[in-house]
Amino acid sequence: MKINYTKTKEMILGPLARQPPQPLSDGSGSEYVFIERVYHFKLLGINISHDTNWQAHIDAISHKAASRLNFFSILKKSGLKPHHLLHFYLTVIRPILEYCSVVWHHCLIKAQSETLEAIQRRALRIIYPPTIGMP
Repeated sequence: MKINYTKTKEMILGPLARQPPQPLSDGSGSEYVFIERVYHFKLLGINISHDTNWQAHIDAISHKAASRLNFFSILKKSGLKPHHLLHFYLTVIRPILEYCSVVWHHCLIKAQSETLEAIQRRALRIIYPPTIGMP
């Protein structure tokens, strides 16, 4: 197998990140080729950070979901029924918020969880607006 060094990245996780070793390189050819060391990257739709902080991932998915919520509110204004809006939410917006959540959700801090819940509450208010004067 030939390694494409322009696409290969190195990320150090755990205690080694405090005092990282020398960068990986390949000297099998006429010159050394160093592999780029990164501190965060996107792998299969998940933003991974060297410190295992999921803030970059939460920011990315909340931005993506919020942009779709803008379209969602346009659909509401155009007269789409609540059950159709709910179907749109369940098929277009919610998968963004839950993609690979098994990997990252248990590591979230309270503020990150609240960011995701705020998007869900916003969608719920668009689908079922609060009625004024209800006890």
